[in-house]
Amino acid sequence: MSDKKDGTSHWDEAQHGTFHWNELMTGDVDKAKAFFTEVIGWSFEGMPMEPDGGTYWLAMQNGNPVAGMMDMTGIVPDGVPPHWMGYLAVDDVDARVKKVTDSGGTIIKEAFEVPGVGKIAIVTDATGAALGLITPAGKAA
Repeated sequence: MSDKKDGTSHWDEAQHGTFHWNELMTGDVDKAKAFFTEVIGWSFEGMPMEPDGGTYWLAMQNGNPVAGMMDMTGIVPDGVPPHWMGYLAVDDVDARVKKVTDSGGTIIKEAFEVPGVGKIAIVTDATGAALGLITPAGKAA
């Protein structure tokens, strides 16, 4: 998937162990989009979320995707406040997820494929902080 002006993809720049993507999970996407449009100058492009439906919003800066945004309703438990979720690029999601529980973390959502994006798992570290692990499409071990 080419999503940058130069024909490359944001995902082409993935390096193991680096934060690669951030997304805002919120209950009021319209309000958040208005805020970041006004404060930062982002524009937004919607894309369908499969298979659950809904819209995933790409925040765009200078024609390039810089963050994501989605409605967290029904995805996270009630009472969880809006928050930014960081994703670490990893060389092999499946291998890294196997190490999570042995290292004191937990698995929130087992690894799943997002077509054109990559394989993602949602975990917590040993302190309970949630994060995503992603092996971008084309970077699989």
